[in-house]
Formats: sequence, structure tokens, C-alpha cells
Amino acid sequence: MASVRESKKACAVNPLKMSQPLGACYAFLGLSNTMPMMHGSQGCTSFGLVLLVRHFKEAIPMQTTAMNEVSTILGGMDNIEQALLNIKKRANPALIAIASTGLTETKGDDVDGYLRLIRAKHGETLAGTEVVYVSTPDYVGAFQDGWAAAVKALVDAFSEPVTQRVAGRVGVLPGAHLTPADLEELRELIEAFGLQAVMVPDISGSLDGHIPEDFTPTTLGGATLDDIRGLAACQHVIAVGEQMRPALDSLAARSGVPVTLFERLSGLTAVDALVALLMRLSGRPAPARLKRQRGQLQDAMLDGHFHLGGKRVAIGAEPDLLFALASVTCEMGAEVAAAVTTTHSPVLEKVPAVEVLIGDLEDLELGAVGCDLLLTHAHGRQAATRLGIPLFRVGIPQFDRIGAAHQLTIGYRGTRDLIFQLANTFIANMHAHGPEDWPLPAEAVAAARGGTAGACNSGGSCSCSGVTEDIVVPIIPAR
Repeated sequence: MASVRESKKACAVNPLKMSQPLGACYAFLGLSNTMPMMHGSQGCTSFGLVLLVRHFKEAIPMQTTAMNEVSTILGGMDNIEQALLNIKKRANPALIAIASTGLTETKGDDVDGYLRLIRAKHGETLAGTEVVYVSTPDYVGAFQDGWAAAVKALVDAFSEPVTQRVAGRVGVLPGAHLTPADLEELRELIEAFGLQAVMVPDISGSLDGHIPEDFTPTTLGGATLDDIRGLAACQHVIAVGEQMRPALDSLAARSGVPVTLFERLSGLTAVDALVALLMRLSGRPAPARLKRQRGQLQDAMLDGHFHLGGKRVAIGAEPDLLFALASVTCEMGAEVAAAVTTTHSPVLEKVPAVEVLIGDLEDLELGAVGCDLLLTHAHGRQAATRLGIPLFRVGIPQFDRIGAAHQLTIGYRGTRDLIFQLANTFIANMHAHGPEDWPLPAEAVAAARGGTAGACNSGGSCSCSGVTEDIVVPIIPAR
């Protein structure tokens, strides 16, 4: 069990974490025909927008209430009202999802009260568009906290109790650490047993990099409002990541639907547990295709442990992603010498490391001295260069590479590919041996020069003062 410690520095020198509002808007991007909106200044939204655009290389719909000094002091109701009316008129989304920021949280805006007044005043104008609000102050928590709060707000707002369940329908509440490729793999795993997967949110449908047939100012696909409302009617609901426990517990309390939480889906035993649940829910054995994938993962573990065993790695990531990566690397024989994360979570004590530090990239760099590999997002590239070790990019943001949305780390295939990528990173950065790695002994050097060990044949004109063992002299054949 790891001890969890929080850095006591006065400031973050090189921040590792991202804010709650950004995490909430990221969750809202996984909903269909939705317009995420930050209630705060324009700069808050612009920063998050640029970060997501650079990571996904896609157009990201996001709006702001554009608070200024006066509206912040007097209250933001007028700004929210105008923003809702403008978005409704120009985009007509099915859902407008609002996340607060540190600015409006510090002021203490009663957004729920504002929305009730706005609904009463503009009920007909806003008809056909739902509005949901989540409190996400960016001076506490981190990215995955915002995602978790947003999903819980969606469950609380739209989940409805039902009297009958739909056999074969499986709800999924994925964590922020799962990529669109991860969600697609999870969907295929569920459907392999003849079950229907309903994912909320579903970034695999909105941020997977597809090109739409027609332009839309809102999100491109994702979970619908009916999907959220139908979660209570599922045969079973699973969640991935400790961050999703509040939303899962809220759904279970509201509807009584059976639920299961998986702390991770990377690693052989973790995926086996999911497959066992799906076998029980469907009443079917595991398909031959999955059995073959499992065998491929076992073979990858056998091949990869030669390259990962005994290596020292340093990981900086959100808690659930940190736990998944650390578990896989340790199962492959590596040692997590440094583990740095962004926010508190019960799962941190289960990380296979001596200590988990809630800190920044400077803390990670200090802990990574003497390590063989650094695992974190793209902002760790300077630290890796200074340390002289390779960087394995994982998490958000990855703005200096393409295809981040298709990085797969869960399931049998995802774990297999993760092991291959880690092993290949070590192989690509192995020291290339040369003649200097095996210096010739003194006798061989002397023989090459036509003399004896410890003697110089230069007649005193040479300054070598005898032959030393660290001299490397090429042997040139006589002509």
C-alpha cells in the first residue's frame, strides 16, 4: 500500500494537472448535439478550447458567458441569460451544459437560481433545449474531478426510475482517462457477448476524428439524452475508474439498477474480471476471438518482460490513469520509482509504489532521477530531455503527436499493445555498443604496437609513459 503525500510547495512550478471546468466540458463533449459552456471569463474558455484542439486536432465546440469585471461583481445572471438565448438561436442544441469556473465560484453565483428564473422568463424560447449545470471550481480538484462531477450532474438531472429493465442492455460510465479508442474497444468487448452497450459520456462517437457529412456547430455524435434517461432501464451498469463511483452510486440509489465498478481495465486479471461479468450477464461463453486475444496478451507479457523487468519508471498522471499504468508496468516486472498525480483519490493507496505524491512535473522530474523511462503527457518532454531518458506520452494533452485519440490501453488488445509500445521504447533507446565499451588489455595494445606491455618503443620521445589499460588502439593488418 502506497503512502499518499501532498506537495507543500508555495506554487506549482511546472503544472501536471488541468482544471475541473475543462474536465467537465470534456465530459459534455461526449454528448450528442450539445454545446458545452464555461461560466467565467473568455480566457478560461479559450485556454481549454486551445488545449483540446491541439490534442485532438479537431474543431471543438465550446462557449463562454464572457464575464468581465462589472458582471463579476454584480452577478452573472444577465450573461448566462444572453448566452443561453444566443446559443439557442444560432445552434439550437439538444443540451446546453454549463460548468462554473473559479471566478464565478469565488463570487458565489447562484446559477441554479438563475436558471429557474431564466426558464420562467424564456420558457417558450428555450423549449426543446435542456440545460444542465455543474459546480466545478478550478481552485480545487483536477481534470478527472470535473469529469466525474459532470457525469454525476447528468445522472442526477436526467436519470429516471423505471419499472422494467431491458435485457441485454449494459450501461457504461467511463472515466476521463479512457480515450475514444478505449471506449470503442470496450463497446466491442460488450457486443461480443450479444449485449448492447450504452455509454455516457461517449467520446468515441464525438472525438474519434471522423469527418461529418454536414457541418454542425454542436458536438459530432456521442450519447443522447435518451441514452442518459435509459441508464436506469439497463440490465446492468458498469463504471471504469474510481472517479466514477459517486455517479454510479447515485444512479444505483435512484433506480436500483445493479452496478459494478472496475478500477481499471488494463492488465490480464482486470480484463478477465470484465469478461467473467459479461459471461454471467449474457449467459454465453467467451467467444473464440477473445480467447485468442487473451493468448496473444499472455505471449506479449512473456516477450515483454525481458525488456521491462527490472526497469525503473516514473509516472505522472491523473489518479485512475496512474493506477492503471503503474499496475501494468509492475505486473511486467518494472519498478515504479516515482509516482506523481494531480488530486486526491481512494485508489492512490493501491498504486504499487512506495509513495504517491500529489504535485507537479517538477516533483516528477526530481523523483525520476536514475529512472529508465518517464510516462506522462507532452508537457513532460523537457524533463525527459534534461534527465536523458525517453518519454512515453500518455494522457492529455499530447499536442506534439497525432493520433492521441486512438491510443489504446484497455482490454486484451490494448494491454498487449501497451506492453509492446513500452518494450519498444526501451529497445529504441538501448545503448549502442562500440569498441570503447570493451577496451583492449595492455598486452594486446603492446602487441599491436610491436612492443611489450608496460614498455614504450618510442625511445623516450613519447609522452605516454607506458601503456594503460583504458587505451583503445585499432589493429591494422601489415601490408
